[in-house]
Parts: sequence; C-alpha cells; structure tokens
Amino acid sequence: MRELTTTTTARGREPRGRPVACLVALAALILGVATAYAVDPTQLPDPALQERYLALTHELRCMQCQNEAIADSPVSLAADLRREVRDMLLAGKSDEDVRNFMVARYGDFILFRPRFNARNAWLWMAPGVLLLVGALVFVRIVQQRSALVSEDNEPLEEDARS
Repeated sequence: MRELTTTTTARGREPRGRPVACLVALAALILGVATAYAVDPTQLPDPALQERYLALTHELRCMQCQNEAIADSPVSLAADLRREVRDMLLAGKSDEDVRNFMVARYGDFILFRPRFNARNAWLWMAPGVLLLVGALVFVRIVQQRSALVSEDNEPLEEDARS
C-alpha cells in the first residue's frame, strides 16, 4: 500500500522538487534585491556638489511616477532628469537655477514643495481659512446653546410629575 502513495520518477528515484524550488526562490530574491538596491549610482567629484545633487533629486518629482522623487524612480524619464540636474550642477548653476529650469519646463507640479504664487495661493491659505470658519461656527453654536439654557426656566418632566 505504501508503494502506491509515493511517486517516483522514470529512473525510480523520488523527486527533489522542494529543495530545488527553495534554492531557485532564494536566488531570485537575492538577484532581485541586488538590482533594486541602487537606482541612482551617480557620484560627483566634490562632496558638497554630491550633497546638493542628492537634495535636488529628492525634491523633484518624477513626472511619470508622480509620487516618487527622481532619485528613487527607475524609469528612463527620471534618469534623464537626474542627468540634467547633474550636468547643470557641474556647469556651475545654483540650486535655484536648476529648480527654475525644471519649473519652466515641467510646471510647478515637478516640485514636491510648490512655491507660493498667485495661482496656488488658495492651496496655501485654505487650511487656515477653513480652521477660522470652523472656529467661528463653533463659537456661534456655543453662544446659541448657552442662550437657550438661560431662557429655559421650565422644570424637567420628572420634576413636574412629583
């Protein structure tokens, strides 16, 4: 009965599928992690320039991924933008020059921290205005309810029955 429940290969040996599958999965995991580890291996000659490069690439948004910085995005557009930032920094441009160039080319959306201007002023002021409106509504409701309490001189229903 035992011979019927086990499977054998054509050569009469039992299959070794589980250890092989584990080794293949482990190799895929190691190789996958190694390729995903470094998206941007760019190294600039000056440490201060490298620091500026990293700061700029982390504050510019990838236009294809839209919620990822160009430093973290593996798409080719982000690689082109990183190359453009590197070239501008090596050419002696300031951080503000790089930001202005990117905004002129792609719009304010490329910046994770958009600038305050007339087009997006409502975005910056809306939280304060909504908080102020909420506070005024709260004060108004409290005043109306406190006025109702001072006008109410009738006894409670329980007091009226006794």
